[in-house]
Amino acid sequence: MSPGSILKYAVAPLETPRSDQRRHRRYRIRLELEYNLLNKKSVDQSGSGRTLNISAGGIFFETKDLLPAGGLIALVMRWPILLDGTCPLKLLVRGRIVRTDAKGAAVKVRSYEFRTSKVRWP
Repeated sequence: MSPGSILKYAVAPLETPRSDQRRHRRYRIRLELEYNLLNKKSVDQSGSGRTLNISAGGIFFETKDLLPAGGLIALVMRWPILLDGTCPLKLLVRGRIVRTDAKGAAVKVRSYEFRTSKVRWP
């Protein structure tokens, strides 16, 4: 089950013009995230930000750093829905930065996985 498919029942979709030809519906959701810019297996840069919208195919997030278009990136977010109502989850996403500007960075999702977290966040 993708992050986008889970969200379609929990969050209202982001209104977009009818001319919008995106393949996946976007959902406005704000999640704190941490990212690592990747160079093969090493980390070139780390930082944090906040998602602005999420879909099954991509994530748009704001950050104070200007990130390089085309770069590989790993994102980690605290997922707002508990597993079985008790266990915190985090969403790990790997992808490529397809667009970056003063508003934020757009990432095309290549892979994702949910992991359980030992610590329950407030």
